[in-house]
Amino acid sequence: MKKVAVIGAGPAGLMAAEVLSRAGMNVAIFDAMPSIGRKFLLAGKGGLNLTHSEPADIFASRYGQRRAQIERLFNTFDAASVRRWAASLGIETFVGSSGRVFPVDMKAAPLLRAWLNRLRHPEPQAVAAVPVTFHMRHRWLGWPQGRVSLPAQGATESMVLDFDTPQGHQQICADALVLALGGGSWARLGSNGAWVPWLQAQGVAVAPLLPSNCGFDVQTPWSAHFASRFAGQPFKSVAISFAAADGQHFARKGEFVATATGVEGSLIYAASSLLRQDIMRHGQATLVLDLLPDVSSERVLAEVQHPRGSRSLSSHLKSRLHLEGIKMAMLYESLTPAQLHDPHQLATAIKALPLTLSAMRPLDEAISSAGGVLFEGLTDGLMLEPLPGVFCAGEMLDWEAPTGGYLLTACLASGAHAGQGVLAYFKK
Repeated sequence: MKKVAVIGAGPAGLMAAEVLSRAGMNVAIFDAMPSIGRKFLLAGKGGLNLTHSEPADIFASRYGQRRAQIERLFNTFDAASVRRWAASLGIETFVGSSGRVFPVDMKAAPLLRAWLNRLRHPEPQAVAAVPVTFHMRHRWLGWPQGRVSLPAQGATESMVLDFDTPQGHQQICADALVLALGGGSWARLGSNGAWVPWLQAQGVAVAPLLPSNCGFDVQTPWSAHFASRFAGQPFKSVAISFAAADGQHFARKGEFVATATGVEGSLIYAASSLLRQDIMRHGQATLVLDLLPDVSSERVLAEVQHPRGSRSLSSHLKSRLHLEGIKMAMLYESLTPAQLHDPHQLATAIKALPLTLSAMRPLDEAISSAGGVLFEGLTDGLMLEPLPGVFCAGEMLDWEAPTGGYLLTACLASGAHAGQGVLAYFKK
């Protein structure tokens, strides 16, 4: 029986293990953390977003420059597969108003428990399935003497792997290896990017790990009043637009949050790859904020020009345009007194307020990371061309996507695809 080592107990690693164990492989999962799926559980804390229900063509477009590579993985496991897979675990799902797909109970833990139970105790109908074994607190240290390492005495496996374990240093033998080590965000949960130099030393091409779905710092720091009063407060029902230097354009309605140093949240995350690109090339990126996207520019101007008598500007805008709270504070933060009292400049700012960003927040604060192992150095089965028998899956691959179920779907798809790749490798 072939033995496969899977390093990384996140969604990609677990899915690769499921494919392999159901095909009769002896699968052992190793992870440096003391428990399984830590990032998965934390990501589902506010409601586990499994995937998205939008049409396949739109769904695939969310992966930007890596659309072709990710779309190929969806031939193995796509968004519809995610829902069927969840159902097979006894987890019913529903489509929310935004098109996102969630478990009915909105929780990650029941799904993970059911999944781990099936991996450890395959159903009787899965006649070929072999139970998966788990080895926690096993930190991978790479290969003992480079890629070409001799197997242990009397063993027939093709490679030897070094681990730091609670029992000390151990060497594990395997016929194939699936790496699902994550990217570089949320290092405390295990994704710390320590694997990058090890793979580069073996001739593997790796793009630098960069923050994705991240917050940004504003170029002109918030005033002490704004930072203390409004950090953590959401901008609701707004829109942002951004024209990147390379001609790409982003425009979307939604919400985001002010932080002590800038902005973050779903609307900002959706534009983060373009914003990051311009900041890295030009040192800054300026987006345009529409505080009232559902109100026409003509009406905004008319309401601003409406006589306000003895009322303050804040009271006037609250009464005429329902503009208050953080939105009103943003105008005071950005405009001079003269601009605030010029109807045309004020109306223009309400509909198109420039906001210049100067830096991404650190990688470890990001929800996910961009960069990683280049697809150009992988076979169709996600095997590393310089390292036969070694496969990669999940966020450690060079792709990125916005939040909304796209990250988890691609991780699951890449795990399933890598698992199929290992099976094809064994058949050669």
